[in-house]
Amino acid sequence: MRRSGAGDSEFVFELRVCAWAERNWPPAGDLDSDTVVLVARQLGTRSRRWDTIVIEADRAELEQRARFGPDRLDSDLLHVLRDAPTEWAYYREALPDPGYPWRYVREAIHRAADRGILETRKRGNRIEIRRRWPYPEWAKRVIAIENKPDLDAGAARVLSEQLQHDVALALADEVWVATRATDERLEPILFETIPTEAGVLAVSEEEIEVLWHPRRLAVEDPGTEITERPTGRQADRSAACFEYTEPATKRETRRAVAERAYERGWRAYVESMRPDCRHFSLRRDQGRGDARENSGMDAEAAITTESGAPLPYCEAKDRHQSGAECSSSCPEFEPEPPTWRSGGWPIEGGPGAAVKRLLAERRQRRRPGLDRS
Repeated sequence: MRRSGAGDSEFVFELRVCAWAERNWPPAGDLDSDTVVLVARQLGTRSRRWDTIVIEADRAELEQRARFGPDRLDSDLLHVLRDAPTEWAYYREALPDPGYPWRYVREAIHRAADRGILETRKRGNRIEIRRRWPYPEWAKRVIAIENKPDLDAGAARVLSEQLQHDVALALADEVWVATRATDERLEPILFETIPTEAGVLAVSEEEIEVLWHPRRLAVEDPGTEITERPTGRQADRSAACFEYTEPATKRETRRAVAERAYERGWRAYVESMRPDCRHFSLRRDQGRGDARENSGMDAEAAITTESGAPLPYCEAKDRHQSGAECSSSCPEFEPEPPTWRSGGWPIEGGPGAAVKRLLAERRQRRRPGLDRS
């Protein structure tokens, strides 16, 4: 097993894991025909952010979700849409007490009406609402993957704490860690003190191998959120502090995470980069260095191919760049020549705009039902 791009950044490693999960999930066995996979990156809660999120969704329910549009539904909108009545009713009588001021509920009602996903009318000073469609429980399972390509002592310690938090809270159905494969007979990560409930993936240049299968977590039970840990010093005999999280709260959080994954996917990385730079290109990740697709006329072929994941590549640096590097402050940044955006170019806006548009179209195709009127 050869190592996976030892010089690549954690950003590129993360994109590889996302692309692999989209094509190959689950690692063992097959999904049934009624299930579809959505993959997103850098999502989570206020206390925890995951590198990669895999949502196993019910195909029919996901198509019903498409009625509400491609944008996410935040917790306020979900509170309104899930409990909206089938017949006209005053919103305060139709909806359960939100536990926060009703003015925020009114704001959510107006936002939902503006998006065309809720019917409203005024009777005197009272706002009445009626649902257009029932909100489907489309996300069946939530899987979290932590990416740690280079596992030194400091990274291993942080990883262990992160995974202990995930296992104790049990917000996700499964938690995994993905790390770069080595040439050793036994991967070093297997000797680390990570929870046995977490699965382990070894990412090589040509494949991703399961080293340890995870245990399914009890997402329907109360979770334990660790809020403070002992320092580990000999004089510190304090206990860890924790809080319980009720199953209903966990369900609400899982819906919110799934909605954000639905909106963003993992290809949204390009929105924070500069594909309009003349050095920006896409290189298909096939485990071989000669499989390059330039960002010009070949952009569509690079994105739509199923044989490899198109990852951002900098021609000036002659390597995959990180998301932080690819910005206007990069010393190698050069805008696309004006001639690239005119003449025989078949798509309005030039290669950079084409890359953004094509990645957005690919992301949309992962969400069944969005192409209908």
